[in-house]
Amino acid sequence: MSKNEYICDCNVIHKDVVDKISKEMLNNSLFSKIADFYKIIGATTRIKILYALDKNEMCVCDIANVLSMSKSSISHQLSALRKNGIVKCRKDGKEVYYTLDDEHIKKVIELGIEHIEHKEKEIG
Repeated sequence: MSKNEYICDCNVIHKDVVDKISKEMLNNSLFSKIADFYKIIGATTRIKILYALDKNEMCVCDIANVLSMSKSSISHQLSALRKNGIVKCRKDGKEVYYTLDDEHIKKVIELGIEHIEHKEKEIG
């Protein structure tokens, strides 16, 4: 039997579990914000940018060269990431350098990589 064939066809409600988890549920607004966060980072190009920025602070030109993309494309993606608090920037003269906004973003990216690599090893 594959994992997809498991269904719950019982009529038993585990009231203690339902009550406990119901009390611990977040409000809908927070769930929406979390979903939006994952939508923003869910594009392949954005993940590549975040991976690069996890390794080092970089300017748009450097990111564009690493990803073999135009500066315009990278700037567009960075704008969305910055607007959503995922990356931040600092200006040094005429140059603008980008980094991950904080350690939480770094952990999300690194845990995602770790999870996928672990699953790929499991599958073989």
